[in-house]
Amino acid sequence: MTKKGLVVDDSRTTAMLLSKMLSAMDFEPTTCLSPREALQYLVKTTPDVILLDVNMPGIDGLEVMRYIRRDPLSAKLPVIIISSDAATGEISKALLAGANVFLPKPVNFESLKLAVEDAMKNKK
Repeated sequence: MTKKGLVVDDSRTTAMLLSKMLSAMDFEPTTCLSPREALQYLVKTTPDVILLDVNMPGIDGLEVMRYIRRDPLSAKLPVIIISSDAATGEISKALLAGANVFLPKPVNFESLKLAVEDAMKNKK
């Protein structure tokens, strides 16, 4: 069975890059370019891992993270927050909201692969 990955990032370039990285890890990636689109996707499908940007227009990634953790169907999903804002306070906020891992942008393949393996091994 193919593992499913969800990439949520308002930057089409970043989303496509992360999707390619997931494909290289044998995931079937789905890309959502807005938080609202991601929430609609999560109502219908449960991915095996979620890569989530923080800074997006409208609902930010942390609000999406809180929604994921409140819903019993998605509460235990491994979520990796990916953000260009890697200040200590932002990392803390992401982890407190329920992220399994925080990765600063730009993300390289090796760090993403390790983060995905770690998050999937340690499902909350």
